[in-house]
Amino acid sequence: MRIVVCVKHVPDIQSERRLTENNRVDRSTDDLVLNELDENAIEEALTLIEELPGSDHEVIALTVGPEAAVDAVRKSLQLGAARGVHVSDEAIAGSDVFATAKVLAAAINRIDAETPVDLVLTGLAALDGVTSLVPSALAAELNWPQATLASEVILDDAASVVRIKRELDHVVERVEAPLPAVVSVTDQINEPRYPNFRAILAARKKPVETLALADLGIAPETVGEAAARTRVLEAAARPERERGTVIIDSGDGGKQLAQWLVDQNLV
Repeated sequence: MRIVVCVKHVPDIQSERRLTENNRVDRSTDDLVLNELDENAIEEALTLIEELPGSDHEVIALTVGPEAAVDAVRKSLQLGAARGVHVSDEAIAGSDVFATAKVLAAAINRIDAETPVDLVLTGLAALDGVTSLVPSALAAELNWPQATLASEVILDDAASVVRIKRELDHVVERVEAPLPAVVSVTDQINEPRYPNFRAILAARKKPVETLALADLGIAPETVGEAAARTRVLEAAARPERERGTVIIDSGDGGKQLAQWLVDQNLV
């Protein structure tokens, strides 16, 4: 059983988000981390592997991004992934969801040709773009079934199927898909483990393969900003929060509050 987990290197959610002059996410800062929601996907992959009999199982962390993005793979190895794959090529810069899915799919197909891939797991979303579209686009590129927003994953290796539970606002759905499949998980599915000192040291010896577009047979002009179907035309800094209105109650506080609500078109 081999599970590929797609991970991403993103700005820390607690940091101040910035865009470059061409309206791309600024990735030149030193506050980039493994996408927090991808830790749930890593944890779920490790849990599924640990529950299977035998030892011929592994979790592979896969990322697409610039040179520094390998840190997301390294963190995944510390959490327990067996090896990593990093696709890095200057031509990828500015890629949208569709091009990103194309590159990921090509990398997964390459891994699959060497050692068959049974399952691809992703997080709920990447916290830089928060589109949640990559899992579906990736499944379409691979021509694999997809099961998204899983709050529970059950892997039936004998029957070659994966079963998930999806909790929506007013209903709980149970979905089954034949393997290989693409599954995205929510942050409610588990509590990611913390790497201990021994795991951190062991991660240094785990292999990470670096690939370029040429290794995947992808023409540079089919990805990147020039091939993007979507683009940010304009962006502005978030305005500073204005000071709130203080109402001093001198017997008519209720009336003042009601009038303020009327003035703000809130009633």
